[in-house]
Amino acid sequence: MRIINLVENETGSSGCEAAHGLSFYVETEKHKLLFDAGPTEVVFRNAQKLGINLTAVDTVILSHGHYDHSGGILAFAQLNPAARIYMQHNAGGEYYAFDGEGKGFRYIGIDKKILSLPQVQLLRGDTKLDDELQLFTVDVERRAFPLPSTNARQKRLSAGNYLQDDFSHEQNLLLTTAGKKILFCGCAHNGILNVLDALERKLGTGALPDVVLGGFHLMGRAEFSQTDTAEVTEIANRLKFYKAHFATCHCTGLPAFNQMKDIMGDQLSYVYSGDEVEV
Repeated sequence: MRIINLVENETGSSGCEAAHGLSFYVETEKHKLLFDAGPTEVVFRNAQKLGINLTAVDTVILSHGHYDHSGGILAFAQLNPAARIYMQHNAGGEYYAFDGEGKGFRYIGIDKKILSLPQVQLLRGDTKLDDELQLFTVDVERRAFPLPSTNARQKRLSAGNYLQDDFSHEQNLLLTTAGKKILFCGCAHNGILNVLDALERKLGTGALPDVVLGGFHLMGRAEFSQTDTAEVTEIANRLKFYKAHFATCHCTGLPAFNQMKDIMGDQLSYVYSGDEVEV
C-alpha cells in the first residue's frame, strides 16, 4: 500500500508545489485511486515529479463540492476517461464563501462541466464500492459535536438566498486493506469528531481507523482568540481517546496543528505536499 499527498497548502521537502487544496494518491491491492483532485492541474505536475502514472488510476473520490478539491477533475478526465468518479448527488450545488462586508459572496463550488462527464457516479448517502472502499456520510440531524466554527462563512445559494451550508454533500472514505483501516476526510466540515462518531455508529467499533488522513477545517484566522483556542483544545483532547494516528494537512492550518500537537504529541503529524504517508 502507498499513500502519497499530491498537493496541499504547505511545501515539504519533496520539492512539490503547494496550493490551497487537497489530493491524495493511493495504491492498494485492488485499486489505484485519487481522493480529491486538488485546486488545479498542479496535481499533474506533482504526480509527474513523483513518478506517479495517473493514467493507471481506476477510481476518483470527491470528498465534497468545493473547487479546491475538484479543480483537477476535468483535466484528469481528459487524461484518463476510464476512471470512475464518485461524488454525492448534491456535490454540484451552489456553494459560496462570504468574504466579509464590502467583498460579498464568492463561488467556491465545482465546475459544473464535471457533472456532464459520463464517468461521474452521483451517490445518495453511504455506498460500499467493494471490500476495500466504503464511502459514508454524516447524518446532519445526528451530529453529536459542534461543527468547526470556521464553517460560519460557508453558504449555499437557494432560491436567491444564502443559507448556511449543512455539508450534506460531504463524504468520507474508509479504506480497508493490508490489515489496516484508513479514514480519509477531505475537510471534515461536519467536524472530525462527528465523522468518527458516524463511522462507529454506522459500521461498529471494529471499523474505527488505524490512521486518519485529511483536514479538520480549523484554519482561516489571522490570530487565535480565547474561544478559538478552546475549540481546538477540545477537539485535540477528544481525539486522544482514539487509538488512531492522525495525519492532518490542508484546512487544519499550521497554527491549529501546532496547538493540537502540544496536546496529542506523536499521535498527530502533518502531511506536506509531496509527502508519502507511512502506515
